[in-house]
Amino acid sequence: MSKSAGGTVGPAGPPVASRPESIRNVLVVGAAGAGKTTLVERLLVRAGVLNRAGSTEDGTTVCDFDEIEHRQQRSVALALAPLVHDGVKVNLLDAPGCVDFIGEVRAGLRAADCALFVIAANEGVDEQTVALWRECADVAMPRAVAVTKLDRPRADFDDVVAQAQDAFGDRVLPVYLHDGRRLVGLITGDHGHAEQRAALIEGIIEESEDETLMERYLAGKEIDTALLVRDLELAVARGSLHPVVPVDSTSGVGATELLDLMVSAFPSPLEHPIPTVYTPAGGPGPKIECEPSGPLVAEVVKTTTDPYVGRVSLVRVFSGTVRPDATVHVSGHRSAWATGVDPASSHEDHDEVERIGTLSVPLGKTQRPAPAVTAGDICAIGRLRHAETSDTLASVDAPLVLQPWRMPEPQLPLAIRVRSKIDEDKLAPGLQRLAAEDPTLRVEHNPETHQIVLWTMGEAHADVVLDRLANRYGVPVEEVELRVPLRETFARPATGHGRHVKQSGGHGQYAVCTIEVEPLPEGSGFEFVDRVVGGAVPRQFIPSVEKGVRSQMSRGVETGYPMVDIRVTLTDGKAHSVDSSDMAFQTAGGLALCDAATRGGVCLLEPVDEVSVLICDNLVGTVMGDLSARRGKVLGSETADEPGMVVVRAHVPQIELSRYSTELRSLTHGSASFTRTFAHYERVP
Repeated sequence: MSKSAGGTVGPAGPPVASRPESIRNVLVVGAAGAGKTTLVERLLVRAGVLNRAGSTEDGTTVCDFDEIEHRQQRSVALALAPLVHDGVKVNLLDAPGCVDFIGEVRAGLRAADCALFVIAANEGVDEQTVALWRECADVAMPRAVAVTKLDRPRADFDDVVAQAQDAFGDRVLPVYLHDGRRLVGLITGDHGHAEQRAALIEGIIEESEDETLMERYLAGKEIDTALLVRDLELAVARGSLHPVVPVDSTSGVGATELLDLMVSAFPSPLEHPIPTVYTPAGGPGPKIECEPSGPLVAEVVKTTTDPYVGRVSLVRVFSGTVRPDATVHVSGHRSAWATGVDPASSHEDHDEVERIGTLSVPLGKTQRPAPAVTAGDICAIGRLRHAETSDTLASVDAPLVLQPWRMPEPQLPLAIRVRSKIDEDKLAPGLQRLAAEDPTLRVEHNPETHQIVLWTMGEAHADVVLDRLANRYGVPVEEVELRVPLRETFARPATGHGRHVKQSGGHGQYAVCTIEVEPLPEGSGFEFVDRVVGGAVPRQFIPSVEKGVRSQMSRGVETGYPMVDIRVTLTDGKAHSVDSSDMAFQTAGGLALCDAATRGGVCLLEPVDEVSVLICDNLVGTVMGDLSARRGKVLGSETADEPGMVVVRAHVPQIELSRYSTELRSLTHGSASFTRTFAHYERVP
C-alpha cells in the first residue's frame, strides 16, 4: 500500500510539504511502557531521519525530547518527529503514556488527524489504554493500532487483537499478521488466513460508497487492491474501522508496512474537521478550509522555553501559510469557554500583535529552519512573547479565535514556598511562565491561608513542575503542608457585653452595647437585628455596632478563621453625649461578639466539596467504600453516557481530598477520573 503526494526532504533541511494532501499528522499514544518512543525512533530510522535506533536495550530513549526525561526516565511532554515516506510527510507526535500528562495527549489530539495506539504484545490492553481510547472517541479521532514487543516473552499478537476487539469493538481488525519472522498482508490476496481476511475485506467494503462492491465480493469476484486501499482510508477516516499492524521495533519488521499504512490509509488534514472559528469579540467566524492560500488560522498546541532561543511555540496550521518575519494577531480567550474554576487566574485573556521570529520544523530539541509552512502542517515558531498554549494565530487584518480544546482540570494541590528569600522575586515570573506553557497547571494564591498552591494532574506532573521551576527558572521550592480554609461559628446561643470606655483628656471614647448571638443553619450567612428600645443606643450608632461585629467576624474570635452563620441581635447599650462616636461603637460591637463567644463556645466548620467520580461499573462498591472512609456522604450513582461507566456523587470534606487524585488512580488502576466543586461548610467532628 502506497500513495505518493509530493513531499520532499533535503539532506540537511526539514521535510517540506507543499499541499495538505501530502501530510499525515499522527498522534502516537498508549500506556506507559508500551514502547511508543522506541517505535517512533524505529520509524525515523526506517525513513532515514536517524542513523540508528536511538534507544538502549532496556528501551530508554536516547533521542532527547526533554531534559527532564533523562532525569525521570520517562516521556513527560509531547514531541514532534517528522519524516517523509513515499513522498508524503508524516508528522509523528509522541505523547506521554502516564495519565498525569493527559493534557499533552489532548494537545496532540488537537494537532493530529489520526491516532496510532501502541499496545505491547506481552502486556495487552490495560485500563490506561482503555481510558486513552475514550479520550480519542470523545473527539471522534480516527484510530489505528500498532502491536509492539513481539520478541518479548509471553508476547501473543492474536491474544492482544482479541483483547482490543473485546475492549474497543469488532472493528479493530488486523491488516497484517505476524508469522514469527515476517508480516503477512491480508489485503494483498494472501488466502492462507481466510477468516481474518474475510473479516477485514467485509469491514472495508461496508464503508465503501460503491454499493456494487459487496455484491461482487459475495459473488466470489476478486476486488482490486487499489479499491480496497481507497475504501480502507475512507473507513479509517470515518472512525468505523481501526486497522492493526504488528511491528517489532527491535528488528524493524513491520516498520515499512506501518509507514505504508499511514501514507495510504490514514486521513490527511483535508479529511479532518477544523475547530470552530470565532471573532475575538465572540461572534461567529467565517467558514475556514484547509487551504494554503486561505486566511491564516493556526493554533499553539504546546509552549516550551529554551534557555538559548527563549519561548518556542509548537503550532498546527489549519488554514493559510506561515512565513518567517510575518506579523500575526495572537488571541487567547480561554475564559469564554471555561467551566468551573476560571482559568484567567493563570491564563488571562489577551489580544496582541507580534512578529514571527524563527520558523522551523523540530525533531526533538533540534530546530531546522523552514522557508514556509502550509495549511495542515505543524511547525515551531520562536520568540512569540505573548503566545500561550491554545492561543490562535491569525491575520492582523482579520483576527480570529479557535475554540480551545477541553482542558483537564488539575485535582492534586501542592502548597509550596521558596527555600531562600533571595528567590522570592523570581518565583512569580517562573510560575507565570510555567502556567503559560502548561494549561493543566493552575497557580492559586490563597488569600485565606496565604499559601501558594499549585494545582497539578498528579504526583508525576507535580515532580515535573517542581523540576522545571528549579532547573529551568532557577527557583528551588519545597512542599509544605496544605492548609484548608476553615470557618468559625457559635456552638450555642449566648449573650455578650461590649464596653469601650477611655478618658485621656479632651474627647474620650464611650460605647457600651449588649448583644444576643445564636447559630444559624449552615450556609445562612449573617443576620443583624436591632431590638434596642428607649434610645439606649442612638440610631446613628446602631450601624456602627453592626460594622464592628462584621469586622470581628472576618478576623475570627478564637482560631483566626472567619466566623459565619450567626444571628446577632442588639438589645441594649449606653452612650455619652460627647464621647460616643462611630469608632467607639464599632470597637464595642467587636468586644461584645468576643465576650459572647467565651460564653457560648465556638466550633469549627470545614469546607466540603461535591465529588463526581467516573468509574467502571464493576468498581462502584470499591469507590463508594473509599468515599465513606473519607467521611464522605454518598449521594447516589447514575449511569454515564459511556457504556459500562457509572458516575458516583458524594459530599466529601476537602481535607480528605488532598491526595485523592493519586489514591483514586491507585485504587482503580488508572481507569477512574473525578471532578470536585465547593458545596458547603459543615461542623468538624
